[in-house]
Order: sequence, then structure tokens, then C-alpha cells
Amino acid sequence: MAEYDLTQTIIPYCDRHLVFPLLAHLADNEVFPSKQVHAAQYELAKGTNMVDYAVSLFRELYPDQEVPSEFSGNRENAVHTNERLQQEAQAVLNVIENPEVAQALKQDKNQNLTYLKEHYGVTLEQINALYNFGQFQYTYGNYSGAADYLYHFRVLSTDPDLTISAHWGKLACDILTGKWEIALEELNTLREAIDSRAPSHPAFSTTSSTADPALTQLHSRTWLLHWSLFVYFNHPQGRTLLLETFLSPAYLNTIQTSAPWILRYLTAAAVLSRKAASVSGSTVSTRVRHSIREVVKVIQMEEYQYQDPITSFLKELYVEFDFEAAQRELAKAVEAVSDDFFLAEFKDDFLENARYLISEAYCRIHQRIDISDLSERLNLSRDEGEKWIVNLIRETRMGADAKIDLGKNVIEINRPPLPIYQSIIEKTRGLAFRTQALGAAMARTQGAQTEGQSAPAPEAA
Repeated sequence: MAEYDLTQTIIPYCDRHLVFPLLAHLADNEVFPSKQVHAAQYELAKGTNMVDYAVSLFRELYPDQEVPSEFSGNRENAVHTNERLQQEAQAVLNVIENPEVAQALKQDKNQNLTYLKEHYGVTLEQINALYNFGQFQYTYGNYSGAADYLYHFRVLSTDPDLTISAHWGKLACDILTGKWEIALEELNTLREAIDSRAPSHPAFSTTSSTADPALTQLHSRTWLLHWSLFVYFNHPQGRTLLLETFLSPAYLNTIQTSAPWILRYLTAAAVLSRKAASVSGSTVSTRVRHSIREVVKVIQMEEYQYQDPITSFLKELYVEFDFEAAQRELAKAVEAVSDDFFLAEFKDDFLENARYLISEAYCRIHQRIDISDLSERLNLSRDEGEKWIVNLIRETRMGADAKIDLGKNVIEINRPPLPIYQSIIEKTRGLAFRTQALGAAMARTQGAQTEGQSAPAPEAA
């Protein structure tokens, strides 16, 4: 299933340290030759200050060669740099760790800087030393320590670019230490910062002030989509939170514009959340409950840019209504899920929910269903299919319309007809809004044409 692996596509949008878990997953699954994966791990580690880790990878990759002498120099340089940065940051750390100082600090950062400067002689350069030390600790592999230093820096800093950069660094640290509740809070804070201003590039350095704000924001949202996968597929409520975020207009537009492969994870989250959304008494939002419908529309629009067995499964089921093709795509989709770093843990849940979708769609277009036939479409034996269908009807809203006749081995669907006025409402829903939008678009087009006709021609150079 290497043709469906997205690791090489995702890596350019991840920090170097976030790539290590992705490569470790490839090594464990043997999707690619192990020597190629180990070589990639080694090249990645060489760009960090984790010298001992890089040496161990070198020895594993080249057992017959001596370790290059440059590693000894790199280790000494890393130790000296760490000591120097710690000394520069220690003055601020000693002050802010004082309980009296912590109580005196307020929400206004400018007031805090004035207070620290007047009472403790803390300068802006010393505060920036916290950022530098936290950044170095991150490259050193001390993610927990880096998270603390970057947090303290962010509380005091008035530099907007460095503050955003510290947000990215803190989020990466929380991901790598597996603190998913804290990582989710950091993710939400960072998303609000990105959506409210034209932020810096997600790295530990500032960007040029001449960059186009809209393009910079698009890039930052693209990076955030990729980083958020680590959080959303590890946090207990992550899949529904992913749907809320990714289906919002700003991030759905980002997916369609610069990262169509994220459709895999949007589709998987919609499938994984479908059965839970159908359970009686479910408290999920309307967007999550109807996410399948929205996702299918996006899959149709972006099919020319991206498709894989996971997206094709929904397309065959809800667009083509080809149950045989959906069954074939589901078999390939389960393999793709089992090899995917973010989705592998949800293989069984994905298959369970996919079977529910097939059953739901099949029951929607049939009034009398042979249990053996439906079991075959679900890749289950007759006995397994019968138990699965009975549990499904008992647990979900399908029980209101479906009744099982075990004697005849069939399911009877008694769905009340939709009232005519309700049909009209459903068909005309949103018509006024679409008409208004069309009128506004025509007015803008007419205005642009009028300006083009009245504008003078550009002078020749």
C-alpha cells in the first residue's frame, strides 16, 4: 500500500522533530525498505543537536564504518551552547520563579516589563534569552523543558512574531510529550491567533514584514492543519473536533487550495463519527451529524486533485450508489487506514462505522432486505451479519423504522412518507440566500466591467 502512503507529502509541512514519529511508524510497518527509512532518520537527526541519537543511527546504518569525527565537535559545541544560553536565561528564570513576582504580574505585558525592569533590572534582551534557550532545548530533544521556557517567554514577550513562533514551539513540545489536553488548548489558542492576524511562518524564526498577509495566513493555516492531525487523532474527542474545525469555511478553503490530501483525514473523521452521531440521545453538533453530506460534496469537487480508497469508498456509496464498488474500495481503505500513522489505531472503528454507512444507505433505498445479502455486502458471514445487524438496529435510530423477521431472514423497512410541504421546504432551503449571493456576484461583475471601460489606458513606458 505504499502508493497510498502520505508521509512524504506531509513531511514538508511538519517540524523536523515531528517527522521522527512518522518515520518510526514507517520502520515498524515496513511499508518502505528499512534501509531507506533508516537513512531518512539519520539525515533528519543530523540537523538537530541530538548528537548521540544521530551517532546511534549512523552505527545502525553503517556498521562497518567509523563514526565521523565531526560528531565529537558537534557534541562539544552543543554542550557549550547549552551552558551559555542557560546562563543568559537564568537571570530571568530566577525572577519569574519568585512567588511574589508571579503574584505581581498582570495581564498587561507592557506593565509587567516596566515592573520587572524597575524592581529587578530585567531587560528585553534577557526575556528574549528565554526564547533562545527554549529553542535550543527543543533542538536538544528536551521537549518538556523547552515547553516551560517557551511558556514563560510567551507570558512576558511583547514581540508578536516571536510570540507566535513560541506558540508553534510550545505546541510541538506538547505533541511530542503526549500531553493531549494541553496540546488541544495550545492548538486552539494558536488557531485564534492565526485567524485574528497575519501571523509569522510556523518556525522558530521571524518572517519578512513585506510578505503578503493573506498568503502568510494561508501558509500558517496549512501548517496548522497538518500539526493538528497529531492532536485530533490522539485526543478522546479529537475526531468530532476535527470535523468542527476542518469543515469551517476558512479551513475547508485551505484544504481545497493548498492541501487536498487532508481530505483523507476529514473523510476518516466523518466515517468514525457517523455511528456515534446516530445513537439516540447523541449531543454532537449539527455540523458533525451532517458531516458525511458535506464531505461527499467536497470529495466530488476535489476528485481531480486527490482521491484514495478512503475517499473513493464514500464516493461509490453516496454518489454512484454502487455497493459492489463500495465494498471493494472499503477493503482497500481498511488497508490504507492500517498503514497510516494517524489512522492505524482506528482500523476496527473505521470498519465498524463503514459497515454502518453501507447498512444505512442500503436500508434507505430498499424496503425489504435479505439479511444474507446485506451480510455479504458487509464482508460478514450470515451468523456474524445477523448479530451485527441486530445490534445496529438496537443501538441507533434505525430501530424506529426497521424490524427484523428472523423466520423469513429479512429486514422490513417501514419508513413514513415525507409530507409534501416538507419536501418543498427541503428543496427550496437556502434558495433566498443563493439568489442574494448570485445578485451580489452579478453586481460586482457589472461594476468591474464599468470601471474597466471608464479607466484610462496605462501609459507606455
